[in-house]
This record gives sequence, C-alpha cells and structure tokens, in this order.
Amino acid sequence: MSPILGIYASQISGHLVTNNYSSIQTVTVGSGGASSITFSSIPSTYTHLQLRVMNLSSGTFSADIKMQFNGDTGNNYSRHLISANGSSVVAAASTSNAYIDGVYNGDTTYPYVSIVDILDYSNTNKYKTTRTLNGGDKNGSGYVNFNSGLWMNTSVISSIVFTPNSGNINQYSSFALYGIK
Repeated sequence: MSPILGIYASQISGHLVTNNYSSIQTVTVGSGGASSITFSSIPSTYTHLQLRVMNLSSGTFSADIKMQFNGDTGNNYSRHLISANGSSVVAAASTSNAYIDGVYNGDTTYPYVSIVDILDYSNTNKYKTTRTLNGGDKNGSGYVNFNSGLWMNTSVISSIVFTPNSGNINQYSSFALYGIK
C-alpha cells in the first residue's frame, strides 16, 4: 500500500465500529491487598469477555494467578503456554487442572500486565476457551507469555475468581472486565 492510500484509509470512519467494548466492572485493590478478586453476576448479553489486568503481588515474581469460572474447582480446565524471556523459550501444556492460569503475578515492585479474552462465554453449545497475552519487564529480566485455556463446561460464565498461588494481590493492582458485542 502506498503511503498516500494509507493516509486516505486512516481517514475512513463510516464503517469503523468504536463501541464494541462495554465496561462491566473494575476492581482496584485497596490498602492491605487482596487474597482474591471476584467478578460475579456477569451479564450474558455479550459475545465475548475481555479482562485487562495490571497486578502486583506481596510475594515474589510467581508463576500464576488461578482463574476459575462459576465456582468450579474440579479438574475441568486445560492450558497451553509459550513463554520467552529474551534468551530462552518454553512451551508447556497440561490437562485436568483445577483452574486456568495465564494471569501472572508481578512482584512488589514490577507489575505484570495481561489481556485475557474469554471467547463465546455465553454460548451453551460449546466449551469455553481463553487466550491471554501478558508480560512483565522486571527491569530487564521479565517474560512475555501467550496462553490458551479451556474450561470443559457449556454453562454461561457468570462469575470469575482470581486467586494467587502465594501471597496477596497488592494494593493498586487493577482488574477490569469488559463485554464485547
């Protein structure tokens, strides 16, 4: 594409949809931290959900924060992971888990940022899938990760609980839930 065509294309606004995301709820952790974050009574009026997370922990830079749907603590979750730190790459998969991971804890100084898409969360004809892109710098020694998850259940997702493997989610961490039309 020529630069001129790109300029013209950037001025087109008639077909662009700008109201696809609706804020459902945002939780900002207060003083003392939180042992978990819960989104409940999620309306089933959207096609997909998206979580935008910026979090710290009171522990060390740790593996994950557990994500569970509708209070399901059974071994009904699976995941895939690709993780890189600038010098090495790791790939992993696991099945029959009691949660989906992919939202990672930072440490007390360096936050971790995640975007989690929960696809077709209100479709009762299929299992629920997630995809997560996240990363944290940790002053040059952090990671970038891509995760996918599966909840083997056809129920509409009406609640999501986040619980760190260790420590708390620190003050000022933010979890924002959006509905996507």
